[in-house]
Amino acid sequence: MSSASSRLTEYTRRPTPLVIAVLILILIFAGIYAWRGYRLSAGSVAYAPPPVEVSTVTAQAEALPQTLNATGSLQAVREVLLASEAPGRVDAISFDAGQNVGQGSVLVRLFDGQERADRAAAVSRLKFAQIQYDRSKTLAQTGAEPEQLLQQREAELSQARAAIQQIDARITQKTVRAPFSGQIGLRRVNLGQYLNPGDPVATLTALDHLYVNFSVPQQLLTKLRVGGTVTVRSDAMPDREFSARINAVEPVVGNDTRNISVQAVMPNAGGVLRSGLYVTVDVAQSPRDGAILVPATAIQTSASGESVFLVKGGKAALVPVTVGSEYGERTLVESGIRAGDVVVTTGQLRLQPGAAVKVVAPAAPKPAR
Repeated sequence: MSSASSRLTEYTRRPTPLVIAVLILILIFAGIYAWRGYRLSAGSVAYAPPPVEVSTVTAQAEALPQTLNATGSLQAVREVLLASEAPGRVDAISFDAGQNVGQGSVLVRLFDGQERADRAAAVSRLKFAQIQYDRSKTLAQTGAEPEQLLQQREAELSQARAAIQQIDARITQKTVRAPFSGQIGLRRVNLGQYLNPGDPVATLTALDHLYVNFSVPQQLLTKLRVGGTVTVRSDAMPDREFSARINAVEPVVGNDTRNISVQAVMPNAGGVLRSGLYVTVDVAQSPRDGAILVPATAIQTSASGESVFLVKGGKAALVPVTVGSEYGERTLVESGIRAGDVVVTTGQLRLQPGAAVKVVAPAAPKPAR
């Protein structure tokens, strides 16, 4: 019995071939795993990607000039459609289309022969009434004529004078004069033509000063002030800017558009602009302090919004931003970056957050205009 027990103990202590094979496989797999880990770590060190070359600009706070943009039209400060006040036949035309005329210049005369004949008769009656009055005045002083007759003669004299004034007014209505100095437009009448009261003769426009009429939304009311500066541009002269000053703001907001009508006055030296032209208007505002603008190329747009890459510690950091208006080649950043941040302007298409960067040729900021 003791010999059998000793043989069993010896058998259990001796390793079997199966155990040995399992141990060998474990050692093999452990070696393979260690070898692969070593290769991967060595490869990652050997094949680390180089830094991405980018251009940057340092964000700076600056005073940003601000304007309100609107569209409008020009209107002459003094412009009138000349017309006849009385009926009659055109007897004389004293102007040419496009001519500059002075205030009071006679432009058109209607035939007034009847009125002048009536005036001559009225002058004769006035002379006779004057004689009658003078004689009655002398006789009344001596008592030869009653005072009542003298009063009658005085009334007749006044009536004779009034009759001449009425005829003179009718003659004046037969003449069309320039109410102010300006430029005549196209002629709308011909010699011998019969005119009714109100029939147009021509337009007269003074081009030395023009109104700039435009409108802005009601929420911008507080940004308007009488005396404010306005910059005016027109397609008729695209290379020039004109300056005007606000002289009136409509006190009533439009019922349909909810816009506020504004009027500015602009000097028009040389008459280079014309009434009725379409213009664009920029209303000057107080500058915005502490504004941050970056090149438009720095802004990236995606489904989640706008963002920019910043350089922090030699690595790229993606930061969401809120952008405002564009000013030339730059964009206003409302929030997301601060003065002193280094913003990537080119090369960000190859960047990933956390990637190493190499700054080359930093972009110089341009002043806002």
